[in-house]
Amino acid sequence: MLEIKNLTKTYKGGKRAVDNLSIVVHPGDIYGFIGHNGAGKTTTIKSIVGIHDFDQGQILVNGMDVRTQALECKKIMAFIPDNPDIYEYLTGIQYLNFMADIYQVSRKAREERIRSEAESFGIFPVLGDLVSTYSHGMRQKLAIIGALIHDPKLLVLDEPFVGLDPEASLILKGKMHELCGKGSAIFFSTHVLEVAEKLCNRIAVISQGKLMVEGDTKELTRDKSLEDVFMEVIGHDKAD
Repeated sequence: MLEIKNLTKTYKGGKRAVDNLSIVVHPGDIYGFIGHNGAGKTTTIKSIVGIHDFDQGQILVNGMDVRTQALECKKIMAFIPDNPDIYEYLTGIQYLNFMADIYQVSRKAREERIRSEAESFGIFPVLGDLVSTYSHGMRQKLAIIGALIHDPKLLVLDEPFVGLDPEASLILKGKMHELCGKGSAIFFSTHVLEVAEKLCNRIAVISQGKLMVEGDTKELTRDKSLEDVFMEVIGHDKAD
């Protein structure tokens, strides 16, 4: 569903944010992308969703190139940033209808999905209120609902649990499993290693733009925790 081949991104001044990164995310995967601050996670994610261009390599979404088939790729994926900026002059329902219009979701389907998802996350009663009155957590929930409205084949998230209360985090995890059960894939970054270890079937650890370790979560954590794996990998990288 997502294939990154030899991705390299260098910023002005010569800083190489991503260095020859290659990974594959299959349908049904919940794929955790882990690294310290500045490791290259967000740069990689923004390259996948078309916010950043990159110097070398190729990114494929369901076999389509994100550079040459950008619109086709965006039609089947969704992105939730760590700090969603939502139009504050819209009401919640206006924003969700706007998202449904973009993805050409039918009137009947959107009404059913909006009600179902908004009730799950507990914001259905306030969908008529302006987004400017929403708390950070409520905006995060609204962004999640907007991303799920077209049943994306690839869901890309950057620190999705930041700002969510424990109940909303549990609901989001359930939605992620439900989406992958339909054959979609999820690629997300997180600093919460305990969540990644329990939720993800595959893990990649990146440091200084380079892939340090990647594989099946149970295999990587057979004799240790994901935190132990992370500290060993990062420690070796710093020593080098």
